[in-house]
Amino acid sequence: MTEFTFVHTSDLHLGKGFGQMPDELRGRLIEARHEVLARLIQVARAHNAGHVLVAGDMFDSTGPSEGVRRQAATAMSASEDLQWWIIPGNHDSLQGEELWAAFDSESGDNVHVLREAATLEIEPDVYLLPAPLPRQFPGVDLTGWMADADTPEGALRIGLAHGGVVSFGEDFDSSALIPPDRAKTAQLDYLAMGDWHGYLPVGDRTYYCGSPERDRFKHNGRGACLVVTLAGNGATPKVESVETGRFDWRFADLPLNPGMDAGAELERLLPADRAVRRDVLVQLHATGFLRMAERGAFDEALQQAEPDFARLILQDEELATEYEVGDLDLIAVSGALRAAAEDLHNETQNTDLSAEDARVAQAALNRLWSLVKEG
Repeated sequence: MTEFTFVHTSDLHLGKGFGQMPDELRGRLIEARHEVLARLIQVARAHNAGHVLVAGDMFDSTGPSEGVRRQAATAMSASEDLQWWIIPGNHDSLQGEELWAAFDSESGDNVHVLREAATLEIEPDVYLLPAPLPRQFPGVDLTGWMADADTPEGALRIGLAHGGVVSFGEDFDSSALIPPDRAKTAQLDYLAMGDWHGYLPVGDRTYYCGSPERDRFKHNGRGACLVVTLAGNGATPKVESVETGRFDWRFADLPLNPGMDAGAELERLLPADRAVRRDVLVQLHATGFLRMAERGAFDEALQQAEPDFARLILQDEELATEYEVGDLDLIAVSGALRAAAEDLHNETQNTDLSAEDARVAQAALNRLWSLVKEG
């Protein structure tokens, strides 16, 4: 047979609300999730792939708005040269009967929601083995049936599943763990996985593609899909990650010490091209300690950079301020300001206070210094 190329994607989470984000950014993030459908279509066409496999969680819930559902169906149906193969995941499981019935009625003949664990020939000698989730927590390995599934000798066998080969966190259904060697035991040429939102190979035939549009700081960078080419039964898959995401999610550690130019260290971690920063979200984990003036300069650099970005967040719980003799003089040598500064400084040194209270006092003292400097 000739080579078979397809796009592997998952975890689009269409309809995700981003309720913790500022209003202006929330709307942009929601729209980017819909726009990723067009980017997936572009990737498929650019690589001459006639099929897009969606490994679960196309929707963020079993109750997306009518607009989200219908617009997704319209976008996929309009790409008549592509076949879409979709399994429900834990967020949009088959318990959402109304969702999938409505979606089917709004979709064209090229969009297929797979409800049964049964082999399906999608091209001559190319068989899809899907494992749709009947409910959010199925309580069993849904790929087990694949090991006994019959297909013609020499045909390609492609598994499509949603779940974990290891625990992915507190909401993970450990009773439904998928064996990491499932591709081998089921003689699959490729196992397309969903659930993990970042790129993750599990051997040379099993891959998590990650979300095509990221939604959290857990995975650095922009979202992507995988373009997979199978040269024939038993051949090692050729797998290429292709960027599809609009928003770039970045997290980084920022260790700081006295004498260091904290502003320069900050800039080193940020994109140098200011024009791209609008679509970048950054979360910095600052550790170590700075002197009071250095902390003030660092905060000022942070405030100067923040408006460039979609979002810039500093986690500074582990960043302390070291106060030297004479630092309080920079705030005031006498009077009410001096008294307030001394009270706050004493609280930062009070071992009877909780770590959180001491941190609040430290932040207040740093802020007092900044306000005096601005004045």
